[in-house]
Amino acid sequence: MVLGLVGVLLALAAPSLRGFLASRQTADAAAQVLALTQLAGSRAAAQGSVYRLNIDPQTSTYWLTVQQAGAFVDLNCEFGRRFRLPEGATVRVLPPSGGSPPPYIQFYPNGRTEEATIEVTGRQGEVFQVICDSATEAFRVVSPAEAQGS
Repeated sequence: MVLGLVGVLLALAAPSLRGFLASRQTADAAAQVLALTQLAGSRAAAQGSVYRLNIDPQTSTYWLTVQQAGAFVDLNCEFGRRFRLPEGATVRVLPPSGGSPPPYIQFYPNGRTEEATIEVTGRQGEVFQVICDSATEAFRVVSPAEAQGS
């Protein structure tokens, strides 16, 4: 009887757990984008090279490249691979006021970066933003709860 009751409770909770897991995957993807911005900024300063975080909304992928001899090339390490969002999630760079966004964000050797907002949207409509408000600030993640509170 106890096992039957536990089974019924789990069956009732399964839909909300599925939603929680999907939202968690989106939050994890936003945290991964944030980690790549931090890596690009620190590597740009340490190596004296310009780095880019490239974003492809069509394929829901993002990856780092570095400028060498005037061209941007893939990194020869794990962080240079193309990262893919969870199934059904999307990513895009929001346009700055009065313009269209480039498909990348640059990080310079002097520690500066471009102001940008990267929006990661989950399959259930939850939106996380990875934001840099000025060229001298670090990126940060704004969750749906924080966005509603502001």
